[in-house]
Amino acid sequence: MDAVRVALLREVLAGTEWPAATRRFAGALRGSVASYGGGLLLVGTAAYEPWHLAAHLVDEAAWSGLPELAPTLVRHGARPSDPKHLAVGPARVTAARRGETLLVVAPDAPGGALLERVHDARRAGVTVLALGTGDRDLGTLAHESLVVPADAGLDLDTAQHLVSAAAGETSRPASRGGGRLRDRLSRLADQLMSPPPSHW
Repeated sequence: MDAVRVALLREVLAGTEWPAATRRFAGALRGSVASYGGGLLLVGTAAYEPWHLAAHLVDEAAWSGLPELAPTLVRHGARPSDPKHLAVGPARVTAARRGETLLVVAPDAPGGALLERVHDARRAGVTVLALGTGDRDLGTLAHESLVVPADAGLDLDTAQHLVSAAAGETSRPASRGGGRLRDRLSRLADQLMSPPPSHW
């Protein structure tokens, strides 16, 4: 999703909690990978693999100059014969160590096996982030959560778009050139899509 579409989406959601909530969660994600530099693991449930979020984070990593945002996608059904970037299985979560960040995307119940691996990772010092519909057990394990209930007026896919876009946004002061082109375009799109002043 490009910067203009994200800006339009934020405009539609203006007045709700979602623009700020997704930026807060994205800030926690960006802060975790930037602070520790140990890499980002991204895992879904046995029934859901967050391919789309992985692809967007890879793009954001390239565009933002934050390579640590590019995740390792952990797949429940990974096979040794899969291409290298698709052959990472759940054992990688158990092997995670201090300094790494684990982002769990769970539109459904994560299941006992995944929860056990997440628990092991947290005990090993991994920062755990959870994005999903609000599983209580997963929320207890997470250092930071973004819960998107079924009746939120926002679906989990849309939340993932907003989180990935916000993760690549930088809060650094603008350079002499006014900041990165992508950030300037995003700000311009936000301005163009904002409602006119009330005296109009």
